[in-house]
Amino acid sequence: MKRIIALLLLIPLADIVLLVGVAELIGPVATVLLVVLTALIGMLLVRAEGRHTVRRINRKLTQGETPENELIDGALLIAAGAFFLTPGLVTDLTGLVLVLGPTRYPIRLLLKKYVITPYLDDRSDGFVTGTVYTGGFPDGGDQKTTTYDLGEDEYTIDGERSED
Repeated sequence: MKRIIALLLLIPLADIVLLVGVAELIGPVATVLLVVLTALIGMLLVRAEGRHTVRRINRKLTQGETPENELIDGALLIAAGAFFLTPGLVTDLTGLVLVLGPTRYPIRLLLKKYVITPYLDDRSDGFVTGTVYTGGFPDGGDQKTTTYDLGEDEYTIDGERSED
């Protein structure tokens, strides 16, 4: 989690450094226009991919299938839109990586494998991946039993003393 926070803090820093470098190279007005243009193009891409994803979700639902990949794509597109709305070239590049299908596919696979499935598996005690125990004891049956020494008295199962 600390690495994610550090990465999120490094993105604005990288944006500032890159914007200053680009502004020195092409001028401040051209840099602002470049940032606005990349944001507009990015939002158009997010809109188009979002419509395509909604159609795929509807198609899967009408076929009676679970649209898990499409829902993850939708979340990634929301993140891409947020990156495009944040001014900067690094955030625009990050948004572009998330909005394009060929680059979004491996990100979706990594998210499913390392984030979503372990989280759901932890919350459902192994039911998502099928490691749920259906019979017996999870530790192989080595249940520790507690015995109580009642002395010489004999007791029945209900706990009452039997009379000899």
